[in-house]
Amino acid sequence: MRPLVATIDLAAIRHNYAFSQRCAPGRYAFAVVKANAYGHGVREVVEALAAQADGFAVACLEEALVVREVNASARILLLEGCFEASEYQLAAQLGLDVVVQDAAQAEALLACALTAPLRVWLKLDSGMHRLGFSPEQLREAHERLQGAPQVAELNLLSHFACADERGHPLTEQQVEVFLDLLDLDFAQRSLANSAAILCIPAAHMDWLRPGIMLYGATPFADLSVAELGLQAAMSLTAQIIGVHEVPAGDTVGYGASWTAPRDSRIATVSCGYADGYPRHAPSGTPVLIAGQRAPLVGRVSMDMLSVDVTDLPQAQLGDAVELWGAQLPVDEVAQACGTIGYELLSKVTARVPRRYRQS
Repeated sequence: MRPLVATIDLAAIRHNYAFSQRCAPGRYAFAVVKANAYGHGVREVVEALAAQADGFAVACLEEALVVREVNASARILLLEGCFEASEYQLAAQLGLDVVVQDAAQAEALLACALTAPLRVWLKLDSGMHRLGFSPEQLREAHERLQGAPQVAELNLLSHFACADERGHPLTEQQVEVFLDLLDLDFAQRSLANSAAILCIPAAHMDWLRPGIMLYGATPFADLSVAELGLQAAMSLTAQIIGVHEVPAGDTVGYGASWTAPRDSRIATVSCGYADGYPRHAPSGTPVLIAGQRAPLVGRVSMDMLSVDVTDLPQAQLGDAVELWGAQLPVDEVAQACGTIGYELLSKVTARVPRRYRQS
């Protein structure tokens, strides 16, 4: 078997969910498990949180179907709503909470004869300008949907654009726009994503939506997982499968983009961009071998990458290589690659086996 594995610590995910609730006592929380639980395995994460989570949030019906197969009774929030009128009937059969984010979705819902009414979340565009009603449009939608036979419960939801940038003026503006609609009759409200859960108490409302924090990555550029009190959930571990002596002046990898500045010892590692490691990772990106850091050199290949182990004379064939995990935060690797932890975690591909630890 190819020596590459993503080890998922389910106890860490349970810890991080509990931490989100401690940030906002008395609130409920939808654990966000879209995108295969950010690459961690949606079935396993939902099972791990079954006795703990108040509900789960997904992006689409396909994801909702998987969650419902695993958990027959949990509340499931469909974040992007329904794209066709026929999907409302399936949402009703599955007992979903459904976001309605524009007039077309609202009219399609009102045109349906459902087997059971839905819990509806009207999405407010409070300033991100991606999806959602304007405040004026939302008031109209509220009037149309309040008391409709298709609606069991009418709720309010919005999403932050810059909560990960602490002190950004748009965040306060978005909170104010949200609060300005609370003269309307809503059963429940939700505004706080991971960053807001951790740092914006005014946004906590009735339901939280912890996402990236569940998986032990930080939403902030200036606050680490350790500083926040979260625990890393995924460790991506490969192995040294080759070691070569490279004379000074010789090059390594495709495109000959890295030239050895000295006589060097180069280790080949069993992970590449087809596994989800970023192809654009620059030379110098750290990996961890026996607790010591070594820099990536040259271009990342489809199935392999190269590491300079000249200063780790003990490194040898068969040694484990942590690409990110408990000792090397995914956020640090992401920063070196000019991206974010969300992308690295969610892009770990299906050919990488997941192994699960309960504690």
